[in-house]
Amino acid sequence: MRRLLHSHLGRLALLAGALAATATAQADAVSAVQVLRAGGCGGILPAARPLYHNVLLDRAAELWAGGGSPATAAAHSGYEARATAAVHVRGHDSATLQLLRQSDCRGLADRSLHDIGVYQRGLDTWLVLASGSAVSAGAPAPAPAPVPATRALQLVNDVRSRGVRCGGRSFAPAPPLRLSATLAGVAFGHAADMAAHEYFEHEDLSGRSPAQRVRAVGYPEKLVGENIAYGPQSSQEVVRGWLDSPAHCENIMDSRFTEMGIAYAAGHGSRRGLYWVQLLAVPRS
Repeated sequence: MRRLLHSHLGRLALLAGALAATATAQADAVSAVQVLRAGGCGGILPAARPLYHNVLLDRAAELWAGGGSPATAAAHSGYEARATAAVHVRGHDSATLQLLRQSDCRGLADRSLHDIGVYQRGLDTWLVLASGSAVSAGAPAPAPAPVPATRALQLVNDVRSRGVRCGGRSFAPAPPLRLSATLAGVAFGHAADMAAHEYFEHEDLSGRSPAQRVRAVGYPEKLVGENIAYGPQSSQEVVRGWLDSPAHCENIMDSRFTEMGIAYAAGHGSRRGLYWVQLLAVPRS
């Protein structure tokens, strides 16, 4: 069965304030890398999983900006790297995606790399990607980029465990969902694409539906649903908004779904709020 379950959340009427300039610049740069990885550098490479934002690699990118090599900077930051890739681009935030595509897209899409750090100063952006051993004792653990997915999953599963009323329809408790890194990567690709090109639709600019985007990365979908939102600044806010919208609430409570991915990306220009995408799916047996 292939059925697209999606409904349009008309901007979710929850207006987000502008993000701090530095945080937004970092999110834009990381978003651009994730888009390139999810799209396989425009389809010339296999899709790569999203990277994890690592604060040690933020420090490495900053050290690299001060001189030396990316590998040396990673070592001095405390990150024990087995492999590294690094890119330095110069240009406005709105051009970051194109600049990265033209620089070393193959290196950025290397599927052996797992973590990313970014440092920006003026028009210059330094990105360090790496794979390595566990971070040194006492160092902050890497957090998934770009969304605290475990918190969103907890909120969704709490509601599914209790059952809820979606508009005029009551839903009985449903089994818990599990996180899917593949769905999260696809969700991030669409969120970042909407943010980069300032649109808000389930169908992307190439005309692909959520199910087609999921299928393109090799996920064996049987049923796919998508919720989108613009504006909320936290997992709590976006999940609450979806639950307050009957159609989106019904997607969340659909007992057939078994897996979930969720992501956000920061907008550009006059629309610098967060674009959110939640994918719900059940794979074929």
